[in-house]
This record gives sequence, structure tokens and C-alpha cells, in this order.
Amino acid sequence: MPKHELRAAASLAAVFSLRMLGLFMIYPVFALFARGLTGATASTIGLALGIYGLTQGLLQMPFGVLSDRVGRKVMVVVGLVLFGVGSVWAARAHSIDAMIGARALQGAGAVGSVVLALVADLTAEENRTKAMALVGITIGLSFLVAIVLGPVIASWVGVSGIFWLMSALAVAGILVTLFAVPTPQRRRVHREAEPVPAMLGAALRNPQLLRLDFGIFTLHAMLTASFLVVPVLFARTLGLGSRSDWGVYLPILLISVAIMVPVIIVGERRRRMKGVLVTAVAALLVSQIVLAAVGDERVMLLAALTVFFAAFNIMEASLPSLVTKTAPTAATGTATGVYSSSQFLGIFVGGAVGGWMHQHAGTGAVFEFNGVLAALWLVLAATMPQPTYLASRVLRLGEGTRDARQVAAALREVPGVAEAVVVPEEGVAYLKVDARVYDVRRAAEAVGAPPQTQSA
Repeated sequence: MPKHELRAAASLAAVFSLRMLGLFMIYPVFALFARGLTGATASTIGLALGIYGLTQGLLQMPFGVLSDRVGRKVMVVVGLVLFGVGSVWAARAHSIDAMIGARALQGAGAVGSVVLALVADLTAEENRTKAMALVGITIGLSFLVAIVLGPVIASWVGVSGIFWLMSALAVAGILVTLFAVPTPQRRRVHREAEPVPAMLGAALRNPQLLRLDFGIFTLHAMLTASFLVVPVLFARTLGLGSRSDWGVYLPILLISVAIMVPVIIVGERRRRMKGVLVTAVAALLVSQIVLAAVGDERVMLLAALTVFFAAFNIMEASLPSLVTKTAPTAATGTATGVYSSSQFLGIFVGGAVGGWMHQHAGTGAVFEFNGVLAALWLVLAATMPQPTYLASRVLRLGEGTRDARQVAAALREVPGVAEAVVVPEEGVAYLKVDARVYDVRRAAEAVGAPPQTQSA
């Protein structure tokens, strides 16, 4: 990847991580902190924790579409301003109603799809997958760091201080966007990287994509609901306040990552990702059964949480790849957008329903709710067909390219090409290929372009 593209990808990954770091730092400490807010109940605490997912999920695609018209960096800055103002409001909130409003405003800064579109604007087709992977890895690391860092920072400056830190991170993100992120010479629609309204139907009618969307919805609903009650269990079972929880989360997360990495590598290399998927969902279900039954027993609590986070990290790492492999040709960005919105809506449902269950039926009922979601997901995962192992490729069309139908037909004759869609107005061809037998040279010849214009 050229240095200017690496710089662009790294700066956008920084923007993404600055925002996500703040959002996830609040998870381990919010439930106990919010009890001190005026008017707080278990139900409203859950709503306050999860409501940012509602505005985030609903506004992801509109932000992306607007960025096509008014500019990517403009919408990123607008989103970060909303996030920053919401963070200041949350830092100053003394009632649960004010906190709910503040969290909703935080979520309204839905810049995820815009950042990915900007990555696509600033990278060549052959380097785009690497750039997207860099952003994805950064998000994953931000989550792991934030879960441990949140209690530590709360012990220094309090939970309100974390919200003030979020506002500072929003300002830092704006500065990075304005002064470190290059301005693209031109912007265009990237069907492989951003939602396209015309392709929405194709993404929503695909039953395999819907299974994956339900999976990420369930995963983050379970996570959010769990953080409503796990701090309570730590206080009751381990005698810890939320500001000391980092000492428990750190070894749990380290063990879960140590499990996740080899499982993903072996599953991908041996093409056994359905087995990995089903096993991980089953592990999620078992962890919730154990937590519901014996969550007050110290050893079982820690063991169940380790299993939960190991399975969570496996799913978080593997589901995005399965979405891109499953999505129809030229609808990858739209499928990813629906998937992302499903994740945020899961956060909202997990918070709202989990809080209601906690208030009206107790701690165990939250894990029972999670268990029902996991059981439904297990049925869907077990009955899904084996995932394809087709990779997405984007080829720039050469000058003077002939009829699109002829080019698409020629591409389908290339070894390893399973699907080909040519979009002349965008100057590209979208492919799904078996990377083990894909003939790069013949594909380049089919579109009248040199081989190096093939995306990685």
C-alpha cells in the first residue's frame, strides 16, 4: 500500500477508534453509576445504556447517502460534533431522563458508513481490502482496550469524567479529520464499501444475510444486557466496585483473545467456518444458562464470562467476513450497512429489554432473555448452508471498454470467477472469486486493464 494511502487509512482508523473507545469505556461502569441519577430505575438505566444504538442504527445509512451529496469530511465532522455535544450533556446530567437524551444524541453522530466510504475514496481498488481491514482491527482493539480502561479512568475522574473524556476524543477526531485525513479529489459511490439505496432490497431479501444480521443483532443485545447486571454480580459475588472491575476483565479478555485467534485461523484455513459459527453460538448459550443458574458462585461466574467473551470475540471477528462473502455482487457495501444497523439496533434492544427484565424479574431473567436469543440464533446457525469462500474483487475498466454485457460474460469465463457485475458509469467491475484459482491476468485482459489494478 502506498504511503499516502496508508496514511489515509490510519488517520480514518484513528477517527473511528477515538469515537468507539469513548462509547465502550462506559459499558463496565454505567449500570452502577446511573443508580445515583434522579429518577433512575433498572428499566430506565437499561434504556439509557442502549438508546444510542437506536439513533445510531437508524441514521447510519442516511449519513452515508448525505455524504455522497455534501461531502464525506463534512458529515464526519457533523457526526463528531453531535457525539461531542451529547457527551457534554451526559457529563452534566443529573437525572436519568437527561442521560437518556444525551445518549440518544451521542448515537445520532452515525459516521461509521461515511468513514468507510471515505476510506474507499482515498484508496485504490487493489489496496482497499487492506485499508478496510486496518479500520476493522482498530475497532476490535478499541473495544478490548475500552472495557479494561473504563473502570481505571472512572477510578481517577469518575464516570462523569469519562463523558468529558468522550467530548475531548470527539474534538480530537474532528482535528484528525480536518488536518490529517486527506480530502479526496473526487467522491463516487463505492458499492463494495458503502450502502446504496437501490441495492437495499437485494440485501434484505437474501436469507443468508438475514441470518447473519440476526446474529450480530443478538450478539450485541446480549453484550449490552449483560453489562446491566454483570457489575452487580461483581459487587455481590467478588466484593468489587465497578472501578475495580478492570482486574477481572483484563485476564478474561486476554484468555478470550488467546482462544479466538487460533480458532479463526484454523476455521478459515480449513474452511470450517460454519462449524466455528455453530460452536461459538452454542458456547454463548451455555454461558447464559450457567449465569442464570449459578451466577452468584464465584468460579462459575468467571468461567461463564470467559466462555462468553471468547465466543463473542470469535463472532465479532468472523461475522463481517461472512457478510462480505455472502453478499450479492455489487451489494457488499449495502449488506454491510444493514449488518451494522442490525448491530446497533441490537444494542438498543439489549439495553431496553434487559433493563426491563432486570427491574421486573431480577438478574437471572436477564441471562434467560439472552439465552432465548442465543437459542434462536443457534437454530438459524445450525440450519444455514455452508458459507461460500468467495472473495470480493473490484477491477477498474480499461479505456474504451466495450459493451458491459460482453465484458461481464468474458469475466465469467475467467477461472475462479463465480459472479461478475459490470457498472460502466462507475468504471468498475465487481467480482466474487475463488482466490485459490482466480486468474488475475485473464481478468485484467477481460476488462482491458493491467493486472495490478485488481483489488486485494
